[in-house]
Amino acid sequence: MRRGFPALAFFLPGTLLANEHTLDLTTHWAGFTSLAVFFLAYLLVMAEEFTHLRKSKPVVLAAGIIWSIIALVYQDHGFATEVEEAVRHNLEEYAELMLFLLVAMTYINAMDERLVFENLRVWLVRRGFGFRTLFWVTGLLAFFISPVADNLTTALLMCAVVLAVGGDNRRFILLACINIVVAANAGGAFSPFGDITTLMVWQKSVETPQGVVGFWSFFALFIPSLVNWFVPAMLMSLAVPGTHPDPVEEDCRMKRGGKRIIALFFLTIATAVLFHNFLHLPPVIGMLTGLSYLKFFGFYLKKTRRPVEEGRREEGQIGDTVAFDIFSHVARAEWDTLFFFYGVVLCVGGLGFIGYLSVASEVMYMQWGPTIANVSVGLISAIVDNIPVMFAVLTMQPDMSMGQWLLVTLTAGVGGSMLSIGSAAGVALMGQARGKYTFFGHLKWTPVIALGYGASILTHKWLNAQLF
Repeated sequence: MRRGFPALAFFLPGTLLANEHTLDLTTHWAGFTSLAVFFLAYLLVMAEEFTHLRKSKPVVLAAGIIWSIIALVYQDHGFATEVEEAVRHNLEEYAELMLFLLVAMTYINAMDERLVFENLRVWLVRRGFGFRTLFWVTGLLAFFISPVADNLTTALLMCAVVLAVGGDNRRFILLACINIVVAANAGGAFSPFGDITTLMVWQKSVETPQGVVGFWSFFALFIPSLVNWFVPAMLMSLAVPGTHPDPVEEDCRMKRGGKRIIALFFLTIATAVLFHNFLHLPPVIGMLTGLSYLKFFGFYLKKTRRPVEEGRREEGQIGDTVAFDIFSHVARAEWDTLFFFYGVVLCVGGLGFIGYLSVASEVMYMQWGPTIANVSVGLISAIVDNIPVMFAVLTMQPDMSMGQWLLVTLTAGVGGSMLSIGSAAGVALMGQARGKYTFFGHLKWTPVIALGYGASILTHKWLNAQLF
């Protein structure tokens, strides 16, 4: 799912790796049935706003059904271990994603408990910013933070600010969340660390040790990415209420340790990047190491807490009196998001194991041509996870110019912005701003976002024409 944490370069569907015992089930009843199950599950995800059925339930069920069908067919052909190995590989990669997300969510909830976002809300309101100015401020911050951190974490942080500022103004929250999703995905597209797919492209070794696209080559996408965000943001801003948030009279003081937790969070992101790029360790190890920073700091706060009046929460604690417990801070919607990722990873992995993603890549690049194919990658990634789509492209290794590789990097990174379920940022914000930022609320602005998508492609082909 898009799209989320940049350092998860190894979050690839290993089921796409063929071997001598892999069966082509693309024209088999098992393949057709699996496709039908997957599409039915996604229809239920899209209808969550009306059915109130949490989005994780249909995809988790679909994942089990798809892999059961695959296992049944393979056992009939005498291949039992291949399916088991493929599923275990997918589970291992999902575990990395889940732990990565949990660390980020833990920090976000710790900062929320320390009143970091409430303090920022009060500061923004006291500055006299109206909803329209706040719309631009949060979008601009999302665009420039996501290349350094990642699009999912950035979106979660900015959404927390929007929810704190927006109050009951549902229209502002919806538009601001859409703006944040578009900005975070666009910002992550011009940095090797901004999105999983950009890191995949950078790491893929074809002709040079640096990969398909060298480190500095990504920054040729800065202006196209900026256009991708600015065009829809400019049009959406016209619909943002011209009023101001309710005035804040009380004084909000950040709890002790809040600023240090912010610093530890950025140190954790840096640790993950350094572990991956210099020590060649899985980035989740760096994130979990960073979680230990927070745990030790929580222990320090507990031991140095100051006496307070009876009945008040002790000032030096993070959360409860017991050792820091992530489950007490992660909301139910966020767990729904984690299980949704599980379902999507296993579903898409199953379809890849059947052979559909490879077939799609061959048709696109052999028959349509690179430009149409690369533009289509972005459109497809708005529905299907961009990670296996990009991995399929890298596996095919089509003969393309640098400009075309940058084009597919751009489209895969920003294409998911057109639907709320098309990126990890959108999915996470649907859970965080439940009922206020929804699939159909986002869908109403899809034509505007698509306009920015097209404008960014044209800008790239014009500015970087020498690369094609």
